Amino acid sequence: MNRVELEKYILDNYGVKPEYPWIKYPTFAVFRHENNNKWFAVIMTIDKAKLGIKEDGQIDVVNLKCDANIIPSMWNGQGVFPAYHMNKEHWLTVAIDMENDNNLKFLLALSYDLTEKKKK
Repeated sequence: MNRVELEKYILDNYGVKPEYPWIKYPTFAVFRHENNNKWFAVIMTIDKAKLGIKEDGQIDVVNLKCDANIIPSMWNGQGVFPAYHMNKEHWLTVAIDMENDNNLKFLLALSYDLTEKKKK
């Protein structure tokens, strides 16, 4: 999956279009729930070095909310990292081009559910 495919997947499956809230970072896309404005995904292009990847260049990533109990077990160096620029206790950074699209889709669904407005 690439960035364009992920954005289309989010639109098709969750009905959410990207927002671009930062003038300084015009390609950083935020996806949020309409009913509570909570973010469930943030797509960014960042330097690989910011994730501890020892090679030059940039990488497309998505920050996703995750269950705090499973976050440490998800950091595997295979496309899942401690959250870049967000709370590492509750968020993960996932390489969009990771080989396992099903894992990315699972984490996206989990993030969506965790940030959804709770029913009373």
